[in-house]
Amino acid sequence: MRKITTHILLVIALFMVSATQVRAQETSEASGTLHTEADSFGYDYRVQNLRNFFQKYNSPLAPYAQDFVEYADIYGIDYRLVPAISGVESTFGKQIPYGSYNAYGWAGGDYRFNSWKDSIRIVTETLKTKYIDKGAVTIPQIAKIYAPPSTTWAAYVQYFMAKIDTLPLNFEI
Repeated sequence: MRKITTHILLVIALFMVSATQVRAQETSEASGTLHTEADSFGYDYRVQNLRNFFQKYNSPLAPYAQDFVEYADIYGIDYRLVPAISGVESTFGKQIPYGSYNAYGWAGGDYRFNSWKDSIRIVTETLKTKYIDKGAVTIPQIAKIYAPPSTTWAAYVQYFMAKIDTLPLNFEI
């Protein structure tokens, strides 16, 4: 009972601290939810949320949740976009060419990145500069360039983006 009460109080406190820093972030027709940035204690729920999500899928990307969030913020895109693409293209990095760090089907899956962090940065930056900044601002518009002629890619990316924010946060005190 004490653990539940403590958990509830922590959730309320975190919500109150970060509520003043809420901003809307839209990158797709399905993405209009509110996301918080790091609160005054440096806690950013998105990192833990993404880490939990990757762990649920036994993804090798789990240790890089912070990188996904940081690069998404640097380039001004939804933090869930690149992880969702990795879900569609490689089951979150589990089915990739050996040593390629290519969880995104980049260049038909033939491209080799130097590291996971390198791949996260390059894919995020390219989505921003070569897709979003050029007018492909929704997932269906991105799909026409990223994954033609697929008629399902956009729906699967949107599905995983929505799933990332549905996991409960686990706090240990």
